[in-house]
Amino acid sequence: MPSEPSMQDACAVGHAVTERRADRVRELRLRAPEAIAEAATRTRRPLVQGDGKLFLLAADHPARGALAVGDRPMAMADRDDLLDRLCEALALPGVDGVLATPDIVEDLLLLGALDGKVVVGSMNRGGLRGSVFELDDRFTAFDPAAIARMGLDGGKMLCRIAPDDPATVRTLEACGRAVTELAALGLMAMIEPFWATHDRPGHVRNEYATELVVRSVTVTSALGATSAYTWLKLPIIAEMERVLAATTLPVVVLGGDAGGEGSHEAMASFERVLSLPGVRGVAAGRRLLYPDDDDVAGAVHQVVRLLGRADEVPASSSRS
Repeated sequence: MPSEPSMQDACAVGHAVTERRADRVRELRLRAPEAIAEAATRTRRPLVQGDGKLFLLAADHPARGALAVGDRPMAMADRDDLLDRLCEALALPGVDGVLATPDIVEDLLLLGALDGKVVVGSMNRGGLRGSVFELDDRFTAFDPAAIARMGLDGGKMLCRIAPDDPATVRTLEACGRAVTELAALGLMAMIEPFWATHDRPGHVRNEYATELVVRSVTVTSALGATSAYTWLKLPIIAEMERVLAATTLPVVVLGGDAGGEGSHEAMASFERVLSLPGVRGVAAGRRLLYPDDDDVAGAVHQVVRLLGRADEVPASSSRS
């Protein structure tokens, strides 16, 4: 009779190219769900280390039904492929950790991919892309208590501000409450703000005019009873200096809309802003995990170099 899978077995899958990671995770979830809590006792590290920078891979898009990358409408729907890409990238020097929803965090924990890594839990994923309730960004994933219980390093929340949608005030209130609760636990609250509007029924558009990005920063910086543990996750726009002048909070920049700029343009954007005052790093996902040439290691290596970190990352990926 075959033995039940163990945590040691699951971690080994991270180095076995012939065995599907997702299949081993499925078996553990079926036979040993308590292994998730066991894996959450991983080795932890400070949020930021000597260089004061933070490089996170963002993988919370699927929970909002946002599966497309460029011209691949269902790219992120294949969990085994997504886990392969995440494990490959997380194993590279210079990558600090991941930003993800509970299901993906737990998959990675079971694979042993998060030891010594920063883990930020994504919290509000209820505003499903393309839905009539998209701007009602309900907290449907991690909450502060779960983030603390699992030993994560913080929580990330999407905060879209749409003056033409009454759901905005509920989102603002919920984000403010989450910031307060995370701060009480001594945990980072990462807010991703956008000024938004409906450009047609059922379609939300984020606004990137400088004045509106600045307004989104000033509104969200003030959420919660304290901003002591608040970081901002901001898009890169042309007048980034004006945006950064609106806050003293630490800022990480995101990797651009997958439907817009390509990998080359995204890297040029990173290079332009990473030396600006207040920018403390990168939290990007689709453009690094699914680059135009499918070379995950190469895309990650470029960001590591732009952050001024060691450049021992292989120049090309083993992905065929």
